[in-house]
Amino acid sequence: MQQTAVKAGPGSPRIALVLLGGGARSAYQVGVLKAIAQWCPPGQPLPFRVLCGTSAGAIIATVLASYAGRFRAGTVALERVWRNFHVGQIFRDDRAIMLRSSLHLLLALASGGWLLPPPRSLLDNKPLRGLVEWSVNFARIRQALDAGTLDALAVTATRLSSGESVSFVQSAGPLQGWQRSGRRGVPVELTLDHLTASSAIPFLFPPVRMGDDYYGDGAMRQVTPLSTAIHLGAERVLVIGVREPDRRLVVSSPTAAPSLGQIFGFMLETLFMESLQADVERLQRINALIDHAPAAEPPLGLRRIEALLVLPRADLSAEAVGYVHEMPRTVRSLLRTMGAANPAGGRLASYLLFESGYTRRLMQLGCDDATARRAEIEAFLGLEPASDQENRSQPQ
Repeated sequence: MQQTAVKAGPGSPRIALVLLGGGARSAYQVGVLKAIAQWCPPGQPLPFRVLCGTSAGAIIATVLASYAGRFRAGTVALERVWRNFHVGQIFRDDRAIMLRSSLHLLLALASGGWLLPPPRSLLDNKPLRGLVEWSVNFARIRQALDAGTLDALAVTATRLSSGESVSFVQSAGPLQGWQRSGRRGVPVELTLDHLTASSAIPFLFPPVRMGDDYYGDGAMRQVTPLSTAIHLGAERVLVIGVREPDRRLVVSSPTAAPSLGQIFGFMLETLFMESLQADVERLQRINALIDHAPAAEPPLGLRRIEALLVLPRADLSAEAVGYVHEMPRTVRSLLRTMGAANPAGGRLASYLLFESGYTRRLMQLGCDDATARRAEIEAFLGLEPASDQENRSQPQ
């Protein structure tokens, strides 16, 4: 495979990678990153100076940060996990646990909370915490920041008491936090708690206590997903999403009322993706304003920021339908109870289908989509094709 190298230099733009949440769908993001890494020499560092992640995307970004000096090695580590995924690595799927959770919820609802208080979550995600602890080396992240290989790593979660979107940022140098309407940035040393809080999908996984408050999935109130990268000085932003563009969000056929599972799947898709499209459109309008401003200096201190979106060409909900049978019987029973065990419930299944058949398929789709846009992505990241290097090295 033809390889490329980063055109390093003092004038190179600061490039950020933004990975939004997507549950099992984030396997697609791993596939895109794998393709980009394969275009680079084995020992090359990340082409991204800033990494921003939310929910599952936060975990992927943090693993990459711990391999900041070896981009390809980082994607290999990610692929190793995602190629061999099983639901049990994310939440406990044994029959006793699932039955106990279901009975707890039913008794709490039936008694109005008198017999049992409402459960903190439907699923027990302790296995996910263990997997993240095994996958992430926080000491190596600090080393990469100190060495200048990486400028900043940001993990976004939602503060449940205030509803704020909070970006926890670990940076190479001193960082001044920011406060905007409904969102803020906080300099920290990132820990396991920040990652599990960012990926605590509402209703499914329990919130995480940090300090004097509880935090949940970062996608819940992240209405401007590009803002953190912009606050951290990005001049170009590569965004890898997990839903194909311009698809109508159809919950069910017009002749049938949607089931609970279908509505929940719709909620997750809206939660993880709708704000991205609006934020990119807003950025494009600002760029157009800057381009047409008559003054020498951009108005209101604005600066031009380029964004490139890589989105699936395939319908990942439809892809999930063919792999639902790989899920444990207990999880399939849960989906059936929620009315999401049929093809119309593929949207919800696509976020919970942490099984190797599905994740491998999504990684391949991501790799194929990136390869189809290779020239565009290389130009955006400032990657230099190996053929150009060879031509310059030949004697004239």
